[in-house]
Amino acid sequence: MIRGKMEGGTGEIERWPEMDRRSESARGSLLDRLGGLHRAVKRDHPSVGRMAVAVHDEDNHRLRTFIHSTVGPNPLGLYEVRRETVPSLTDLATRGGPRVLEDLRALPRPWGEHTRKLVDSGFRSSLTVPLTGTGDVRGFLFFDSTEPGYFNPGVVDSLTLAVEAVSLLVLHHLSTVHMLHSAVQMMRELARVRDWETGNHVRRMARYARLVAATLGTAYGFDDETVEFLYLFAPLHDVGKVAVPDRVLLKEGPLDAGELRTMRSHTRIGTAIVDTLLEDGTLGELPHAEMLHNIVRHHHEAVDGSGYPDGLRGEEIPLEARVTTVADVFDALTTRRPYKEAWSVDEAFRFLEGRAGSLFDPDCVEALAASRDEVEEAMARFEDEEVLPVSEEI
Repeated sequence: MIRGKMEGGTGEIERWPEMDRRSESARGSLLDRLGGLHRAVKRDHPSVGRMAVAVHDEDNHRLRTFIHSTVGPNPLGLYEVRRETVPSLTDLATRGGPRVLEDLRALPRPWGEHTRKLVDSGFRSSLTVPLTGTGDVRGFLFFDSTEPGYFNPGVVDSLTLAVEAVSLLVLHHLSTVHMLHSAVQMMRELARVRDWETGNHVRRMARYARLVAATLGTAYGFDDETVEFLYLFAPLHDVGKVAVPDRVLLKEGPLDAGELRTMRSHTRIGTAIVDTLLEDGTLGELPHAEMLHNIVRHHHEAVDGSGYPDGLRGEEIPLEARVTTVADVFDALTTRRPYKEAWSVDEAFRFLEGRAGSLFDPDCVEALAASRDEVEEAMARFEDEEVLPVSEEI
């Protein structure tokens, strides 16, 4: 059984501080700002007990919870749903919004899990607005009221400024992460190492990392916002390999001692790269910047202290790095390389489980195994067409 290590926050609005102008890198800053907007909305609309944002993951065809402000316990935390199971939102993304649901209890049954949980929490009516960036729907903003029929045209019009503020807040930060990915891709191209990883590799391992983090859940301090940024940052874990020579990076076979030292330098180089990027005025506002730093620097640490670059042990290793390690190694094992065939899923899990507690965090391994169906779905969706040429230390 997965063991909890930390008490997670409930996201209840009563616990949140007022908005301020502190650094955006502070954990929970998006939550704080949404909470401040919610308080402003409630001054005129006290029955609006919840504002929430769900993000649209085009790659994985999923909608999932991201940030929320709720009076009382959060009814939908660490929740995701296949896009095709919510055709009403798919239609809304196509035709534009807003969409008003007059009475959630009057919706045709059987209800989806999200509808049932909202009704069980006392919400009766809902307003949904698509969040659109660069022509694509990036997510949805939900207002939920405890009164049926609350969102009449006058109320909807009065919420326009709140919609614009949330849209700017969310899309700004998602666009900032996109800028970071673009900057890293440009460095790869300038370094002429375009072939050392595929887009499908980072898609798969990012999905695995998200599955692990969501399974560990709030007992480990992972709320929706944290999990989403871990998912966005995990693909950048090997950015330091832009400085590793091709003769080492693309070697078909085991690395000798000198080559191994060169390969291992990518964690320190990557740390310097992301820290420099994060000092930039725009990227420096990125939430959870410390998480990105930790993933890049510590994804080769081992729980028994035998890893690098700092020889950290156990819980000295940041949890986001432990999650990324398991996701990355699983993908390396199940991917065909010039010097090995792809291992089966069973073989890869046996390898991880056999080294859980020595190399890998046992709970991260268990969490990935518990998500096997979703893991295999991601493997099928993002299958590589060609052999990945990069040499990998496993």
